[in-house]
Amino acid sequence: MADYHFEREARTPYSEVYTIDDGEHSLGRVDVHYTASATHATLNIHQSLSDEQMHDLLAAIDEEIVSTADPYREDLIVTVWRGEEVGVFADDDNLDQDDDADEQMP
Repeated sequence: MADYHFEREARTPYSEVYTIDDGEHSLGRVDVHYTASATHATLNIHQSLSDEQMHDLLAAIDEEIVSTADPYREDLIVTVWRGEEVGVFADDDNLDQDDDADEQMP
């Protein structure tokens, strides 16, 4: 299994958001939502990840994030989206942005 790094961006009492990388490249983002009987997640991964890498990543999310937060859950349900990152958009003009991405919300 590859070595995935998860960096928490946000947390509420019932959800968490993580960016995912492999130490060199951004691979995606996962939003995790905890309910009484199941954990639901939306995984957005880069289009370059293979199906095998996706399954490894799903196992890592279960082991490193979900099982440590809710070891007694009944089920993990994940919706996976595969594509490319377009950018990060925010109202805050003080966000660090790449030199080649001068995009702002309208």
